[in-house]
Formats: sequence, structure tokens, C-alpha cells
Amino acid sequence: MFHVKQNKMFKKYNVIVVGAGHAGCEAAAAAANLGSSVLLVTMNMGTIAQMSCNPAMGGVAKGQIVREIDAMGGQSGIISDKTSIQFRMLNKSKGPAMWSPRAQIDRMRFAEEWRLTLEQTPNVDFWQDMVSSIIVKDGKACGVITSLGIEIEADAVVLTNGTFLNGVIHIGEKKMGGGRTAERAATGITEQLVELGFESGRMKTGTPPRVDGRSLDYSKMEEQWGDVGGGKFSYTDTTMNPEQRCCWITYTNSEVHEELKEGFEKSPMFTGRIKGLGPRYCPSIEDKINRFAERERHQIFVEPEGWNTVEIYVNGFSTSLPEEVQHKALKKISGFENVKMFRPGYAIEYDFFPPTQLDLSLETKLIPHLYFAGQINGTTGYEEAAAQGFVAGINAHQKINQKEPLILKRSESYIGVLIDDLVTKGTEEPYRMFTSRAEHRLLLRQDNADERLTPIAHKLGLVGDERLAKVDQKIANALAIIKFSKELSVVKDLANPILEELGTSPVLQNTKIHNLLGRPQLSINDLRKMSAKFDDYLNSFDRETIEQAEIKIKYDSYFEKELEIIDKMKKMEDKEINPEFNYHSLNSLSKEAREKLMKIKPRTLGQASRISGVTPSDISVLMVHISR
Repeated sequence: MFHVKQNKMFKKYNVIVVGAGHAGCEAAAAAANLGSSVLLVTMNMGTIAQMSCNPAMGGVAKGQIVREIDAMGGQSGIISDKTSIQFRMLNKSKGPAMWSPRAQIDRMRFAEEWRLTLEQTPNVDFWQDMVSSIIVKDGKACGVITSLGIEIEADAVVLTNGTFLNGVIHIGEKKMGGGRTAERAATGITEQLVELGFESGRMKTGTPPRVDGRSLDYSKMEEQWGDVGGGKFSYTDTTMNPEQRCCWITYTNSEVHEELKEGFEKSPMFTGRIKGLGPRYCPSIEDKINRFAERERHQIFVEPEGWNTVEIYVNGFSTSLPEEVQHKALKKISGFENVKMFRPGYAIEYDFFPPTQLDLSLETKLIPHLYFAGQINGTTGYEEAAAQGFVAGINAHQKINQKEPLILKRSESYIGVLIDDLVTKGTEEPYRMFTSRAEHRLLLRQDNADERLTPIAHKLGLVGDERLAKVDQKIANALAIIKFSKELSVVKDLANPILEELGTSPVLQNTKIHNLLGRPQLSINDLRKMSAKFDDYLNSFDRETIEQAEIKIKYDSYFEKELEIIDKMKKMEDKEINPEFNYHSLNSLSKEAREKLMKIKPRTLGQASRISGVTPSDISVLMVHISR
């Protein structure tokens, strides 16, 4: 046992960030970029920003989060652009509220870029060690104690422990302590926090086997290429790589399923050895064939781990079955007949802390100056973790400088929806973001995250005048295109052949471009074909600005309705409640409402209305009381 002492190697830091995954990296960068001195403590300097599961960023709703982080001066989008091997905009066949950017990533380069970025960030120091406990004095967090017995002081602490808190890895009947394959678990923090009065729980996640790409027969699979011309996350001047790597799709079959069923008696999930709840929307392959027994096959995405490695990620085949069962089942998949495994899939159980114990700033209610971000809050996904880390890092800096916390609203960002859901509703299973979780998703698109959030980041000091000016210019340019479209008409003789070809009714006279573009069958590129003058005018604008103008023209009336709804809700959403208010004093509230309100301590009436178990009549009672 080491003797605990304040080590003279270390100064007192403004912020200590524990853990260097996606949440920890964004937290450290955000706090440091605002001017705080930061110590990033990680158990392994070689695994900073490690992609523990799939080598990809973005996806449905997740891509919107990456763009929001980028719009506010975070790093995830920039680093993804620098290390992507394929880019796709998902859901392009649907409306723009559903468009979601996703990039396949070079796993090794992503981690390298994050480390280099942090090393080049002034105010960030590093220490490789395990944090075993938090220093709490006078009721608030003021440092950490490491496994080496070193005491390091700080004004605030951000915990981003991922799956490492008392992590247990399961492969068939084998069980070992660990936070990730070949990495030890973190111990001590859960026990201390529970002793301090926190509630903890267990969750489970999993990962598929990694295989040798040289042993696969790609001719038996479907090719899946990225978008022509590529794409990117960041609103900054990151460059798009013109080259892309192919991914592939194949499928399981009845033989694969039978092989897997042979191992069910040794499955830690089915035998009850795993107690934690797993992610509903990313189930293991054994869970899929058990829950969806009627399905003859399941899709498998064959994803390269990088530009130069032969390692392949078998997306859709997450499993904790014995390694020999995994191998036998894989060999039955088309194209995998001669497969060689690099490492088996596994499940991991870990501690989390129900996020209802946090304020919307992600500061814990029990211990001021202590923040939780990422999987410790019950979420799953790199993007959700990065968003929480970003906000926690900002708010740790704000707190110690006696400034107002950053609280993003549900109506202005997916990050706001994510944090409000966690803090207000809690979660009993790994939380994953979907577009359906956002009431105002038409306004929270991936294309306008900079318009929504860069001004907020500018006020915080996270982005400079030049970047804000760039956003203002983009808005002005889109409005200029809209204005021009209202002034310019297309000749009916040029328009009608194209209109008929697209299956929409012809025009009887020359018509303004703005009116035609309102038709769902027409795109702005169709209008360019009808008018050389319009085409020539658009040549002076970039693709994103043109896309923005088109969306605003097509959906203008819908935007107005959404904004009216938000305006009506604003009175309730912004009506503040004293966090010390004693709800037990209001006998006219239901007993469940009193208990839930006392536990959550909502900041506003709007937040109170979203608490499970609080009814509209309870909100009416609160409104009357607050108005008095």
C-alpha cells in the first residue's frame, strides 16, 4: 500500500480529467482551450482516443453530434476528417432532417492524431497512472489520488472512465478483469463514490472478432463505396481525401445460426453470468438470432481498420461466445470460408452511475466541482461520449471561474437533447442517440450546426472572430441565393421538358426559380439546367452554401411552424425553479411527482415536465405555485 502524499512533481491544476477516451480528450481540449491548466490522467498513454469498438465516426443522429461539437470548437470532426478512409451521407433519400454524415476511420491514425493534437494544445499535461479515488474536502472535489499513492490537487475533476470501472471481460466461460482487451480494470472509484452516497449500476457492451482481411474472399460480398467526391464533418478548412477504401456487405445464414446455437450453453449472457443490461439497438449476434428467430439471415458489414492494415472489423457480429464457436460460425459466412481470426469478440461489464445524479452542466449534485462524462453516465457510442466530455470540460472551466455553465437547450442542439434526456429521464440501458429523440429535428440538421452553435461558442471564447465571420458570411450567401431565386424566372419552354421528365406538372408561363424549387421533385441542380444565368450565379458559391439555400427554400414554411411551437413552449421551458425548492411542501402534487422532483431537482418547468412520473396536472400545480 502506497503512502498518499502531495507530490512536488505536480502543481495544482485547474482541471484534472480522468480517462483519455473520446470524452476525456474532448474535456481536456475544451478546458485547456478556454485557458484552464489541465492534467489528463490515463492508465495507458499508448491508447489515448482508442476506438474500442467500430472504426467509424458519425451515423444517424451521431453525425449531427460530431458536427455540433465541431461547430463549437471541438476536435472530433477535424480529427475524423484527417483520418477518414471513407465518407457517406446516410439517409439522402429522406428529408434533410435525417441526413447523417458517417466516416469510416483509420483506427491507428485517429488515436495518433488525437494524441498529437493534445500534445500541441497549450495547458494540457499528461500522467500515466490509475486514479483510485477522488480527493473531497469541505464537501467538494479538489483532486485525485493515484494507484502510486500520489495526491494531485485541482479545482475541478472530470471523470470519463469509460468501461474501466470494475470492468469484467467475458469470452464464453472465461472471465477476466479488464476495461478493454489486454488492459486492466480501474478499481476504487466506484466504492468511494457509493460510500459518498452515489447510486451505481452495471451495464454491458460487446465487440465483434477482428479478422485477417487477407483470408477473406471479397468476390462473394457486395461492395459498399463511399459518396462520390467524398465529404467531411468539420466546418473548418479540413481537406477531403479524394481516395476512399471500399467496405463490403455479406450475410449470416442458417448454418451460421446453428453453429452459434451450439455455444449458447456456454454463453455468459444466457447463463446469467452477465448481469448488466446491454445496448438494445446494437445487440450481440447470439441475441439477434435468439430474439429474431424468424429471420433467416443478418447483415454483416466488413470494415477495414485503416489504410494500410489488413485487420478487418466484423460489424454486426458482436459476441461473447467461446472463441472456437466464434471461429466455426464465421467460417460459414459467405466470403469467410478461410477466415483467420486476430482476436475474438467479447462482452464487457462495467460500473456506471445513473445520470439523474447530475445537473444539466454534468456536475454531480452530491459533490460540487466533480463532473461525469461518457459511459460512466450510461451512454454508448464515441459521439455521445465526446459531446458529454466537451460540455463537462467547458463547465468545469466555467465553474472554477465563477461563470455561468453552458446549458444547451433541446431546441438548439442534439447535445442538448442528449444531456437533458440523461439528467431528466435517466437510463436503465446504454443510451444511444436517434433523430427521433429530438422534437425539433427539422431545425437541428447537420448542415446548420454552425449557424446554431458557433455564436454560442464565440461568446464562450472557444472560437475566434474569423470563424464567426465565416458563419455570418455563409448565412449571408445563402440569403443572397434565396433573394436571387425570387428575382429570376425560368423560361417555360426550357423548364417544361425537364419538369415532365421529372414527373411534375408543366408551367403555363415563365416562373420564378423560388416557386419551382418548392416542388419536392425538383433539386437545385435541376433548376441550374433550366437557367444558364442561375447556374453561372451559383458557380461563385460553395456546395454547402448552395445546399443550405435549397433546404431553406424547400422547408421555409415548416421552419416557421417549428419556431412558433418553440416560442409557445419557451415560457414554460425557461421558467426557472429554485433548486432548493421543497416539493414535499406541495401536498397537491402526486406522491410520485414529489419524490421524482426532489430527486432530479429540475432547473426549469420545461425540464420538470419531461420527468417520468410527473403528470400534466402536476405541472399545472407547479405553474400556479411558481407564478405566485
